[in-house]
This record gives sequence, C-alpha cells and structure tokens, in this order.
Amino acid sequence: MSTSAVSAASASALSPLAHLTRHERLDHFYIDGQWQRPQGSDRVAVISPATEERVCEIALGSAADVDLAVQAARRAFPAWAATSPLERAALLGRVHALLVERTELFAQALTLEMGAPITYARTAHVPLAAEHLRVARDNLADYPFIRPRGTTAIVREPIGVCALITPWNWPIYQITAKVGPALAAGCTVVLKPSELSPLSALLFAEIVHEAGVPAGVFNLVNGSGAEVGAAMSSHPQVDMISITGSTRAGVLVAQAAAVTVKRVAQELGGKSPNVVLPDADLERAIPPGVAAAFRNMGQSCSAPTRLIVPRVALDRVHELALATIAQMKVGDPTDAATTHGPLANRTQFLRVQQMIEAGLQDGARLLAGGPGRPDGLEQGYYARPTIFSEVHTDMVIAQEEIFGPVLAILPYDTVEEAIAIANDTVYGLGAHVQGSDKDQVRAVAARIQSGQVHLNYPAWDPQAPFGGYKQSGNGREYGVEGMEEYMEVKSILGYYA
Repeated sequence: MSTSAVSAASASALSPLAHLTRHERLDHFYIDGQWQRPQGSDRVAVISPATEERVCEIALGSAADVDLAVQAARRAFPAWAATSPLERAALLGRVHALLVERTELFAQALTLEMGAPITYARTAHVPLAAEHLRVARDNLADYPFIRPRGTTAIVREPIGVCALITPWNWPIYQITAKVGPALAAGCTVVLKPSELSPLSALLFAEIVHEAGVPAGVFNLVNGSGAEVGAAMSSHPQVDMISITGSTRAGVLVAQAAAVTVKRVAQELGGKSPNVVLPDADLERAIPPGVAAAFRNMGQSCSAPTRLIVPRVALDRVHELALATIAQMKVGDPTDAATTHGPLANRTQFLRVQQMIEAGLQDGARLLAGGPGRPDGLEQGYYARPTIFSEVHTDMVIAQEEIFGPVLAILPYDTVEEAIAIANDTVYGLGAHVQGSDKDQVRAVAARIQSGQVHLNYPAWDPQAPFGGYKQSGNGREYGVEGMEEYMEVKSILGYYA
C-alpha cells in the first residue's frame, strides 16, 4: 500500500473531530501552502444541530488574516496562470481522487457540523461535490482558450485572485463548485467557508495540500461575514468575489465590492415553483416533487417548495403528498435509516418555526406537520415536515424563502394562471414543470423566469449552468459557463492576419 493510501486509511478510521484536533487544524488557517495561526484570538463554537451541544471551537479570522491570504494568492497567480490546462487538470484529478477516497471522513464531518443524515451525506453531499471537481478537470481537456474570429483572436484569461464565500447548507458541495472551476481557469483563491459548518472545509484544505497544489494557489480563512467576508469583498487586490448565500448577504457583498469595481458573482435565494400541468400523471409527478422540496431538510436554495397544481386534482394531490412524507424518518443523523436530520443551526430552526406560524396566521390549510419538534425529539434543531395547501400567492409562505421542510401547495384553474403564479416571486433560481405533452412542457418552461428549469424530473447534470434571474443573483456556476465566470475576455486584433 502506498504512503498516501496508508494516510487515507488511517484518516478514515478517525472521527472528523479527532482527525482535525490531532492536526491542530481547528486553530489554524491554510495560507500560502501551510497551516498558520490567526492574527487574533477570536473563536466560535461549532454546535451539533442534533444535540445542541458544543463539539469544538474554531479560530475566527480578521482583515489582517484576509490580507495575508490575498497577498499569498497574488504572489502565486502569475505562475499558476501560466501553467498548462493539462497541468491544472492533473492537479484537479488528484484532488478529486482524494475526496472520493475519503468519502466516509467527509460524510461524518457533514453529519457532525450541519446534521446531514449519514446516508445522504455518503450518497449525495460528497459524491456530488466530487463531480464538480471531475467536471472542472474534464472541461480543461478541449476548452479553446483562444478562438479565431476572422483575423482577431478571442482570448479567455484567468481573472486573477478570487475570493469565495460558501454557505452552511451544502458545505463541501458549494466549495468544490467554486474552487474547481476557479483553479481550472487559472485563478488563485481565498476561501471563506461558513463558520457554522467549517469542518469539511478544513478537511478539504488538507486534501488540497496533499494533492500538491502550489503554495498560495488555494488559501482558507475562517470567519464571519461581517469581518472576513467584508474584508474580502472590499480588498483592492481581490479581482473577483463569488458568494453563495442569502440575498441580504449578496447585497452587502456587492455594496462592499463596488468601491473597487471587482466582478461579483452571486448565487442567492430562491422560491422555486413546481408546475404540474393538467395532463401530468399525478402518481409520477407528486411524490418526487414532495421529496425534492424536502431534500436536505428543505435547506436548498433551489428546492421546489411551491407545488402548483390543478385545482380539480387537489384531493388526489393531498393523498399523494401525505403518503410521501409518511415515508420520511426524521431523527438522529448518525442512524443510517434516518432520511431527514435536524436543521443546521438554531437560527434556521427559529426561522422555520416563525414561517410555519405565519402560514397558520394567513389562513393556509395545514395538511401535515406544524410548529414544534417531531414527537419523541425533545432536543436538537428538528422540525416537523410541514405541508400547507390552498395557499394564495400573496401569503408570506408563498413569497419568502423559508429554507426548511415546509411545502406550499398552490391550486390553479388555467395554465396561464399557473405560469403567472410561478413567476410571481422576486426570485428566479430553479423551477420544475411536469406534464405528458412534451411540447406544452417545453412551452411552459420557456415562459418561466428562472435560471434553470427541470422537465419531468431529469437526472442531475453537473454540466448544466446554474444561477438566478432577478434577486436570485447573477453569474453562473457548473459546467463550462461556471469556469468562464472566472475569466476575462481579451480581443487581439490582427492575430491571424
């Protein structure tokens, strides 16, 4: 067995907390190719959402730590940008292989830090994260960085130093969705993961180091949005900032970045519609739609949490929706049989409770769930999978992003009304359309104001660009377009003369 294989095997035998503590990573940031202590002494507790107990503390960074990381990334940029696509692809391949090799270690970290059920972490969170690295690697194989247009060369070049801010709900998935294409494009990066779910990010920094990423190309600084996020956004040596988070956070980042006129890519909130057309097979349309709304305990910005259905089919829709959530098992995320764990943190738990109460106050019909924890779960940030029906589009639960296990069923009488309901939102991130007539399904999809539309529950496509209309953000992630987000376009006239 190779040395790296022995290292991976021994790492996998440890719990994430023990693994990190052994290497003293909780008190360090990864800057300029090495683990460094922060400039200050601020710390924050990482809380288990399943038990509400403190599991460890991590160091919090400051503007001084950000500056060290940015300067390291700036120094590393010329050499990294000059590497060949094949060199960058080989390195991304090594990072991908290490992530796949340590799937169990990452899955345990996710369960500990944000309550992902262990089975879901093993089968979704980590494998899908690995796919972003594979796609970034594979897209380099034949990407034309120089394209002729007449006698002019259209050249795409790396934009420079990129600051990346990732959220707590899909921690490692969102890290690889940004780091992979940024490195593929030839950029250097400074990553700020969420301080609420930082363990998988520290593990990722370890595999980046082990894969041999040159010093300064990848840097990690933990910290709050108000301190580290703001310092990254306003730093004059940062050329681009990419954030996945709330619309409120995206606005703050854009305002801070405006002073230095840097590029800002934002993947923000959503209130995604799922339009079930009159000719849809309800047995095929409703159960997957309900399951999709509740995936990751509803903590997905593109979750289809507005189920828009024909009024005449409402009774059957109710039956199928109730039967679907009856199969869900909410409980201990370390239990392999659990399908849905706790919400990721206390703030989100309180938010979900508030929104359920708002649905009741607005007069929506409660079909299942409601306020409070599920029976038998007295501690932890557990919420009851909740379904409201006969929801009107002007109700709070139809307009505001809840980010929890709450589904709103909105009935319609005509297809025109269904499309109007789907578009009656400030968001436009994801959408779904179900129906038997392919031409009608495509026609409806064309009229929905959303960056991504899924027709009849297709397989996930890591090459499909992902991003939002309206207040869901700007820019795109995933696939070739995700890599191009980290590039500048240069025209060289006379190049082919």
